[in-house]
Amino acid sequence: MTTTPKRKLIEVALPLEVINRESAREKSIRQGHPSTLHLWWARRPLAACRAVLFAQLVDDPTSHPDRFPDDEAIALERKRLFRIIEQLVEWENTSDEALLREAHEEILKSTDGNPPPVLDPFAGGGSIPLEAQRLGLEAHASDLNPVPVLINKALIEIPPKWAGQPPVFPGAADEGLGADGATEGWWPKATGLAEDVRRYGKWMRNEAERRIGHLYPRAKFEDEEGRVRELNVIAWIWARTVECPNPACGIRMPLVKSWWLGKKKGKEAYVVPSVEDGRVVFTIGHDLKQAPKAADDGTVRRTGAVCVGCHDVAPLSYVRTEGKAGRIGQQLLAIAAEGKRQRIYLPPNDEHEQAARVPRPDDVPESELPYNPRYLTTPNYGMTHHADLFTNRQLTAMSEFCRLIGKAMDGTDMGTTPHGYRRAVETYLGFLVSAVSDDLTSLVSWSPSHGTGATRSTFARQALSMVWDFAEVNPFVGATGDINRAVAAIARVIETLPASAAGFAEQQDAATRSYGNFVVATDPPYYDNVPYADLSDFFYVWLRSSLRGNWPDLLGTMLTPKDEELVADPFRRGGKEESERFFEDGFRRVFHRIRENADASYPMTIFYAFKQSETDVDGQASTGWETLLTGLLREGWTVTGTWPMRTERTSRTRNNASNALASSIVLACRPRPDDAETVSRRAFLSALKAEMPTKLNELQQGAIAPVDLGQAAIGPGMAVFSRYTRVLEPDGRAMTVRTALTEINRTLDEVLSEQEGDFDPDTRFCVQWFRNFGWSEGIFGDADNLARQRNTSVDGVQHGGVFRAVAGKARLLPFSELSDDWHPLTEDRISLWSVVLRLAKTLEDEGVEPAARLMAAARDRVDMDAAQELAYLLFSICENRRLAQDAILFNGLGQSWSDLTVASRNPSIAVPSTVEDTLPFNEE
Repeated sequence: MTTTPKRKLIEVALPLEVINRESAREKSIRQGHPSTLHLWWARRPLAACRAVLFAQLVDDPTSHPDRFPDDEAIALERKRLFRIIEQLVEWENTSDEALLREAHEEILKSTDGNPPPVLDPFAGGGSIPLEAQRLGLEAHASDLNPVPVLINKALIEIPPKWAGQPPVFPGAADEGLGADGATEGWWPKATGLAEDVRRYGKWMRNEAERRIGHLYPRAKFEDEEGRVRELNVIAWIWARTVECPNPACGIRMPLVKSWWLGKKKGKEAYVVPSVEDGRVVFTIGHDLKQAPKAADDGTVRRTGAVCVGCHDVAPLSYVRTEGKAGRIGQQLLAIAAEGKRQRIYLPPNDEHEQAARVPRPDDVPESELPYNPRYLTTPNYGMTHHADLFTNRQLTAMSEFCRLIGKAMDGTDMGTTPHGYRRAVETYLGFLVSAVSDDLTSLVSWSPSHGTGATRSTFARQALSMVWDFAEVNPFVGATGDINRAVAAIARVIETLPASAAGFAEQQDAATRSYGNFVVATDPPYYDNVPYADLSDFFYVWLRSSLRGNWPDLLGTMLTPKDEELVADPFRRGGKEESERFFEDGFRRVFHRIRENADASYPMTIFYAFKQSETDVDGQASTGWETLLTGLLREGWTVTGTWPMRTERTSRTRNNASNALASSIVLACRPRPDDAETVSRRAFLSALKAEMPTKLNELQQGAIAPVDLGQAAIGPGMAVFSRYTRVLEPDGRAMTVRTALTEINRTLDEVLSEQEGDFDPDTRFCVQWFRNFGWSEGIFGDADNLARQRNTSVDGVQHGGVFRAVAGKARLLPFSELSDDWHPLTEDRISLWSVVLRLAKTLEDEGVEPAARLMAAARDRVDMDAAQELAYLLFSICENRRLAQDAILFNGLGQSWSDLTVASRNPSIAVPSTVEDTLPFNEE
């Protein structure tokens, strides 16, 4: 006999608003955040991963009718589980051991005390495996690319092995750990490992400065009193140069995007070029009257570069030719030095020009950049190898850092150090070097708009793009690019890692690896994905240089694997069609493989990064979204939940309604039974219409915001569609995913409209009038006919204070014209419409408590479940009529409904008992 698996929370309800708010907030958190361990692109927010994993394993209360027999008991239990999630997603609670134990206990209760190991086969930056480990679960991460594999080893595999291990740096264990509050002899989690990384990292930095610090001289500056002072140089700002193609000129013309150095008011600075004796020289200007205007700022334009000597234009084709011939040079534009709370800009001089002229080291990576003109543009200008992205001085520093990793622990008594511990420490030291490489290239640009000026790292965007004027940072002054900054960031991450449950990270192809006994949560590649393998080679070549001896198998190849990377890359696959076919076939192989071993007791969860551009003119999802759903269904999966995660939005309701698509969609999926039937279109639509009202009610009761309802409703809709092997159209063809999505959206609209049957006549009249006219005027005769059809009258609706009919014209009263003295206990004619509009307005203007008092007072006069349905319906109508501001109000009311309901039942919320008591209702 087949046992029906228990429904998990993620298949029914989620506190989306809190998850979204904390996911967005997390982007502003740096200290201790795992993203500061090592750059990886498109990481999922930890808060969202933690919430999804918890809800993926914990039962929904409807799975236990013996314990939760009615709607009230179910709602209370969901509220309790929501409270745990709402606390879990707060960044400040990531190390709250009591809360994490409570969450783990909930997981144990829903998994018979034996939770399954969690696997992410596309682990990337490691958010999902890390949060699985934080919840006390055995975490597994795999990826084809060795760089994310190494990142995941550093996050989940290495720290648990050395939890409680004191530092081995001479004297460190006796001094205790001030940063984490540890005392002598007590090193919780991986704080001892973090302390060793901190100390050996500082040794590396100081030893490097001793060896090559002379290559980074200080700058001489004469102050206002005539005293010559020496200042630390933060960065040397260079311009690439080519010979002017005009034979009558022939100077080395600078290629400059902008002459500006700093734009902070009162501290403006810019470069002033001039030509002296056939050579361009540069000085520093501060007079705003002489400052460069937008029209003549810099020399590089879209089609070419302007010579500052003869003003002829050298086309970019000429610049490319010069670059490929190795004839692009560089000239110092300015020196950015460290002043008191500001940058001091100095003109170039021979001493600093000469200091940068060092020979190219012999031991630099000689790897070639792949061909991908969309994301890697430097080969167009002759920079074809990874080493070409660095100046010789930068290559000297990087090579020295790599050499010092293997020497850092030479002075430590390794006889008393646990076997393998040195490899652990050196792995993080390798990350230090990899981290600073992002700031030590000739692709680092200078941003004049950031305060008094600052650098933008190489990967300020997901590409290796050509930079004309670049900033060569000083790695020894405590600013960006200094190893000490990377040391502090990485050590702090290690201290905050859970370092508890076992973790495993390995290099595996997702299409061929085993999935036995795992529950899968993953963030797979997307249709037109960024070629991360091509970009990650930038880091890989330095990790290989410094850590190959520690990880010979993982770092054995010259570059990262490309052939099996699941990405629709037309440059790699010989065209658009072939690349799309490769991606779709690979995608299906992965999820077919997972389906072969999937445990039907738990849903699989998938993060899909939805983009605003992925909709067509009809609002239907295009290639990527359809490919995902079609691939899953074809390989035997049924979709049981779809949840929009808005990681870009703020906590203000006002922003929510204006962002109708999610940053990510999380899907919950289960294996479809092998004996699933094939049905007709009519049977599918019949099942959809029969089941959607109940599922929609569950979503509404689960505090889903109206703005999210359309996307979340795809889950139960696709659950119906995907339970069948095929749905046949009348002509015998299989229904497409796009058609199914259209029918799901149409059914959602119908269900929302059918809820009108629960409304009173006045409200049904107002809803239909609002559909037809919004807040605009109509003809009285139309209003009279509509009122009669709804079993009410125009006079009656007017008496309810929501409608006005004068001189043959009629209209609904907008929020701004609703009377201030209205109250549900004093009105002799009350409707759902009047209650919902005033609830929305009170919530927006006065907040939760006044709105809760209003709800408490209205509860005895109207059906509040029907009022909630009306709020969702009005949001939908406002969206269709493009009434953005009104949609915001109804969205805010819908997403706050559960909180208002709970607050309205609080004994502290006073409901007036007499008419007289209602008079000061809205007063302090």
